[in-house]
Amino acid sequence: MTRFRDTGLVVGERPPGPLNAITDVPGVAVGHVTLIEGDGPLVVGRGPVRTGVTVVLPHPGDVWNEPLAAGFHVLNGCGEVTGMHWVRESGMLASPVALTGTLGVGAVHEGLVRWAAEDASPELIAGGVLPVVAETWDGHLSDGFGTHVRPVHVAQAIAAATTGPVPEGNVGGGTGMICHGFKGGIGTSSRRVALPCGDYRLGVLVQANHGVRERFVVDGVPIGRRIPDAEVPVPPDVVPGSGSIISLVATDVPLLPHQCRRVAQRVGLAIGRLGGLGEDGSGDMALAFSTANRLWPPVRWVGGEDPPPEGPALATGVEALVGEHIDEVFAATVEATEEAILNALFAAETMVGRDGVVAYALPQDRFLEEIARR
Repeated sequence: MTRFRDTGLVVGERPPGPLNAITDVPGVAVGHVTLIEGDGPLVVGRGPVRTGVTVVLPHPGDVWNEPLAAGFHVLNGCGEVTGMHWVRESGMLASPVALTGTLGVGAVHEGLVRWAAEDASPELIAGGVLPVVAETWDGHLSDGFGTHVRPVHVAQAIAAATTGPVPEGNVGGGTGMICHGFKGGIGTSSRRVALPCGDYRLGVLVQANHGVRERFVVDGVPIGRRIPDAEVPVPPDVVPGSGSIISLVATDVPLLPHQCRRVAQRVGLAIGRLGGLGEDGSGDMALAFSTANRLWPPVRWVGGEDPPPEGPALATGVEALVGEHIDEVFAATVEATEEAILNALFAAETMVGRDGVVAYALPQDRFLEEIARR
């Protein structure tokens, strides 16, 4: 697998973590299940299949009962992320985050519910769960209406989840995705965040299925115009401006929910730096969360070990970054998101999908030629 930094190029000024992945944030784990079956003409329900599911576990504890501070932002809303009404309302993430193809959302949602039910605590039984599932459309290459992703694939992705290196490109939920007219998919990157209160990590994972070829720009070089459709064809039924990108930002910087929302907003700057506009037909959505605090439960209650029998309960011990230092977190988010998108493009390989449709990989030699001549 080739990554952007393997070329000797870098994005921004801040150093990455040791894996240059979202899993550099302590406790964050990622697992994929990739489904590739069949070739030839599309037969709905039978294939060909080019899809999958990716699951991000935000921490190694009880994700349903130990929420994290979180915030959500929409650059353009032609897409779906389940559970976001409650994330916005409560400022908390209390679910794994799963990524898949558009019409696999229902099965993946069910898979997360089944996984929760395996060890359902009394709190879950009484209150239920609101799983977070995000999607982008893989129907240009896959049998999108065939519902090939099943709930069992979610359990398999969770079982495969690791805090180590993250496979990128044509894997998991990114299997059938297209980015700026080239083969896209899963990409990830990280940054070290040096603050007066300590050294932290921030990581981003994207499912990149967005962008228009002619607007694709890297470090000011108009790559998309210099490697046009006439040289490397865009799949024939891809409508310019359609597609989506889902971005997940994880950090151990102690952020409050409103600060997480502000971080999620900065993802759009990275998308724009590479030529994305958040077009009308694109679902460009970002979820940011901080692993620094478990918001409820457990908490320490003022006045004793047990919750007071009546009256307001006050939790103590929550840490938060002073707002004037958040610019460094913003910068790390923009840099890591930009590099995650580039890693998705560099790791992806040419794929032949349903009806013989071809999504060509970004030609890396040509890319480097154009970067060199600027």
